Amino acid sequence: MKVCFAPADVPLVRRIQTAVVLQWVFSFLALAPCCIVLFFFLLFTRFWLISVLYATWWYIDWDTPSRGGRKVPFLCRIRVWEYMRDYFPIKLVKTADLDPTKNYVLGFHPHGILVAGAFTNFCTEATGFRQLFPGLKSNLLMLPLWFRAPFFRDYIMSAGLVPSDKDSASYLLRRKEGGNAVVIAVGGAPEALDAHPGEHIVHLANKKGFIKLAIEHGADLVPIYSFGENELFDQVQNPRGTWLRYIQERLQRIMGVSLPLFHARGVFQYSFGLMPYRKPINTVVGRPIPVEKNEKPTAEELDVFHQRYMDELIHLFEEHKGNYGVPEDTHLEFQ
Repeated sequence: MKVCFAPADVPLVRRIQTAVVLQWVFSFLALAPCCIVLFFFLLFTRFWLISVLYATWWYIDWDTPSRGGRKVPFLCRIRVWEYMRDYFPIKLVKTADLDPTKNYVLGFHPHGILVAGAFTNFCTEATGFRQLFPGLKSNLLMLPLWFRAPFFRDYIMSAGLVPSDKDSASYLLRRKEGGNAVVIAVGGAPEALDAHPGEHIVHLANKKGFIKLAIEHGADLVPIYSFGENELFDQVQNPRGTWLRYIQERLQRIMGVSLPLFHARGVFQYSFGLMPYRKPINTVVGRPIPVEKNEKPTAEELDVFHQRYMDELIHLFEEHKGNYGVPEDTHLEFQ
């Protein structure tokens, strides 16, 4: 394989963009286990008191992730995230106003490999979420597993991430003053296994938990489609029925996280590595679907709102796909 190296005269700003995205990829792929190792390593050094004090704090602070987390607005606004935005680049597209006196459940599609669009748009201010939707505060849901990692839990909470369980989402949606937007990557980890360039596979056909959550709290539903999310990495072909897909799905059920075999480019060369390609991401926020509160929704009511949500997502995709290079004969595929 011929290796294509980056030119020596790459502008400094592009080098900074690459460095920022590199630390973000490292954070998602390796920081959690590194934090766990560091926590136990310190116990056997003269700095053991750090781990002991942190363990005490961790015990006192155990419920914070499920009670809104601890978002730090200053860290979400620092310029470093603008470099990440410009690396791809990433743009947040508004199609309708969202009333800041209401709460919302935002369904993010597709998951992609590392959910770059969701993180940049809803965990940072780089793309102007607060300016586009004044009065709203966004919280992205993440697998509860990651909130059990010492040190790492505080890092992800500072960006507004909260566990992807019912209690955490309900805590935010119960606030009567409104202004909370809970962002859910509906397809979750299994959808990452279908994140291939040029494909638009959405795991939604049997996903009704987020619909029920919205109805129970009277939170309007908002579909989101992130064009370009699946273009950031190449993934080893893993069609259903192959031994690779069987192993991946089996591990996902056991571990809770999926293990897509992906690759893209490197830091100093463009031929291989785990750095995402510089491909544009356009995250389009759809129109809100009004939801009346019902603490005990019926199966029929769930079906009605689920179909309404799917129809709105299809409309959003079809209306905007031509603006972002998706062929006219390409349509969403539901799993």
